[in-house]
Amino acid sequence: MSNVVVNSIIQRARQADARVVLPEASDPRVLRATELILRENYARIILLGDPDALAKAAKDAGAKIDGAEIVNHLTDKNREAYVETLLEKRKAKGMPRDDADKLLRQVPYYGGMMVGAGRADGMVCGSICPTADTVRSALFGVGLADGIKTVSACSVMNTIVEDIGVDGSVIFADTGVLPEPTVEQLADIGIAAAAACRSLLNTEPYVAMLSFSTKGSAYSPAVQKVIDATELIKKRRPDLNVDGELQLDAAVIPAIGKTKAKGSSVAGRANTLVFPDLSCGNIAYKLVERLGKATALGPLLMGTAKPVNDLSRGCSAEDIAQITAITAVQSL
Repeated sequence: MSNVVVNSIIQRARQADARVVLPEASDPRVLRATELILRENYARIILLGDPDALAKAAKDAGAKIDGAEIVNHLTDKNREAYVETLLEKRKAKGMPRDDADKLLRQVPYYGGMMVGAGRADGMVCGSICPTADTVRSALFGVGLADGIKTVSACSVMNTIVEDIGVDGSVIFADTGVLPEPTVEQLADIGIAAAAACRSLLNTEPYVAMLSFSTKGSAYSPAVQKVIDATELIKKRRPDLNVDGELQLDAAVIPAIGKTKAKGSSVAGRANTLVFPDLSCGNIAYKLVERLGKATALGPLLMGTAKPVNDLSRGCSAEDIAQITAITAVQSL
């Protein structure tokens, strides 16, 4: 991320004083990240596991975790209450009690229940567990934000073009979850991406719904889906600056925006780019990262009622600390 964006996130994370649960405390990287987070005051940390085992693991990892709260998810006094809550949430699916109990023996799911219960303000996991477990733990424990029916993901892209977004930082979505969103899901992604822009870039979102067409320059069912999703967003959230369908150049280059989309409030100034499907979004963020010399942060989950963020299984302790700072900011 750019210095402007990262400094803003760190400052706001320190002000948030959020409680973030890092459930995968058996991972040495998580323990080293805990030391860094506590030292830099990014958040208050909750670790899950047996206290004696974690003390030994921290010593072996060369990490100081004094100051972190440690909760043994197998003996925690709130465990039965969480089992009951999970059963209530999943009763329509007929989840047996044994299944609920077994699921909450897995630390991501227990962490998700803690966030849902208000015991933590957010969660960061995925250094060990797959993304599917991170998403499911968020859905089971936290649920979706009001008016949103879709979990998706965004990436904060810090490009070398400093006059777009905030010092070159732009939101890309969806970059990690939905392969082929419906019109309704694409609208959810656009609304969630606007919220991510406001939270992470700390600026008013200008959302471009991207396509290979600008304002009727071409047509296909894929273009129509973007048009329909844009109209749905405008109906649901008339307060948002959103426009589509727009090509990428019309979205971010002022001169081209004025020519191709005259009168648009978004064209030429977009700081939030919503791609028509996951293929476009995922390829775009990796292309910009690898060939365009940008740095990418994420994908970060969007659409949940409280922040739950996923990690790459190849992440570093520094990555975990940075995502934790972002999670703290998202909890505000």
